[in-house]
Amino acid sequence: MSREIPKDLTFENTPVGKLEKYIWTASEEEIDRILEEFGIPSPPELAKPGVYIQTTPGYKVFEEVRQCDVVLIPIGSTEFHGNHLPSGTDTLYVTQISEAVRRYMKKKGKPVAITWPINYGSHPWHHYGMPGTVIIEEDHLKDYIIDVMLGLWNLGYRKQILINNHGHFWVLESAIQEFMKKYQLPGIYIALDWHRAAGKFFRTKERGGEFETDFVHADEAETSIALLLFPKEMVDMDKAVDTTPRAYLPDGHFDKAVDGLLRPMRWSSAEGHIPIEIVNTPEGVVGKATLADAKKAKRAIAFILKYLELLIDQILEKFPPGEVPPVEEVTFRTREEMEDYLKLPGDEGWKPVYGLVKRLGGKG
Repeated sequence: MSREIPKDLTFENTPVGKLEKYIWTASEEEIDRILEEFGIPSPPELAKPGVYIQTTPGYKVFEEVRQCDVVLIPIGSTEFHGNHLPSGTDTLYVTQISEAVRRYMKKKGKPVAITWPINYGSHPWHHYGMPGTVIIEEDHLKDYIIDVMLGLWNLGYRKQILINNHGHFWVLESAIQEFMKKYQLPGIYIALDWHRAAGKFFRTKERGGEFETDFVHADEAETSIALLLFPKEMVDMDKAVDTTPRAYLPDGHFDKAVDGLLRPMRWSSAEGHIPIEIVNTPEGVVGKATLADAKKAKRAIAFILKYLELLIDQILEKFPPGEVPPVEEVTFRTREEMEDYLKLPGDEGWKPVYGLVKRLGGKG
């Protein structure tokens, strides 16, 4: 039996919209089948040979980039998520998702690469002071991301997807813009806030979804994801608590974490309208963590996995491995100027991209 679609929920007549509708209406058995195909759940593979660029022998990396030049860059944080979750929660969400996509795409003959994650993040002001939260200032993080992107471009990965799971998305957007303004390198560069991309699947029950409460932080939604993706020993539900955060203004102005309510402003659009976290919710939980259940997160995870498959397939269909968008259409450089830099390491005449970096004496 097909799952009912709420009257206020629409799906565009596009490949993305059709995928959203398919996942929304799929049976529980079909959702379980998708998760099984991607190997969800699986133990973390951060040190497993052959999974990450950093755990793969060099010659295999050079072989794989010729088969698939898409790389996933997982970006998380080290942030207090209550006593029931680890501080690496944000990072582990995106590494688990990225590992699942690599497993599946490799079986399809498209070995999407993954880098080790960026596991410290920037934070909005109201996060400051929380014990266990390690804060990187925006400019430092932005420069770090840009340097990572440049190094991966030099290796041959000219299609880069920054998969984010933390409240610093503005830094990722800024990094991509500055990367292009600074280097003008043809490629595809995407910053993806995965839980926002899957926002339809975090709806509350009163809006036709699976959850009792809206997605915020270390709450019902985040803990449900952790119960689905993490090893059991990483989540201690005996330590889970519920909180009721305060705000100075009436509800309705600011959206929640996945922008699912379409309110006038994003949650990150203001400061001073709520007490800082260490005063408001020192427990590190913003919401009702005790309501978590792994089953509630299955549809959202199934969607983001299939969405990343779709996105990668469409990128590679338009620009097969070794091809990039037309140089003269996406930069002010010329194809002739870029010819040797666009080659891959090992190709005759290949030049490292650092020869174009002004601060290193390059052409700029």
